[in-house]
Amino acid sequence: MYNLANQLTLFRIILLPLLAVIFYLPYDWRFPVCAILFTIGGITDWADGYIARKYNLSTPFGAFLDPVADKLTVAVALGLLIELHSSIWFTLPAIVIICREIVISALREWMAEIGARATVAVSMIGKIKTTLQIIAIVVLLAFDPRQFEIMKLLGLTILYAAAILTLWSMIVYLRAAWPTFKQGAEKSNK
Repeated sequence: MYNLANQLTLFRIILLPLLAVIFYLPYDWRFPVCAILFTIGGITDWADGYIARKYNLSTPFGAFLDPVADKLTVAVALGLLIELHSSIWFTLPAIVIICREIVISALREWMAEIGARATVAVSMIGKIKTTLQIIAIVVLLAFDPRQFEIMKLLGLTILYAAAILTLWSMIVYLRAAWPTFKQGAEKSNK
């Protein structure tokens, strides 16, 4: 249960309170340090999966914890950034991303429970969305938006692209699961 892959996942979760504390410090260096901490979290996300596959260390606990750590990391970072930017234009894509993560996590859990998890496996759209999301968050965390307007605009533009792909991937997942939904509804109506 507590193999190296799972320890890396737990480490990622433990980084989150540190990220929040540093984010609220009254120093300009907090921005790049927060971006570095978020990046370390991303690297450990890649590393825990790689190690689990390469050394056959996959466990049910790790399979549960890894996506939880992913969602927590993104939600915490976006939550901090929502407060920093305090703008509807920033809040909208952040809410889309966070809500989609919750919906798809619930969908995957339900599909796994009925033995149809492969129906909602990660797609290429989801991988591109995740990459854009990470890039946007790193850019937005790394620079003080009051001093680096261009980086704020760049990060926000990438975040909107991630939010669009987020909606698209959610529609793809829901369409893939629709026959199972429909079949379940028909069974319950009988």
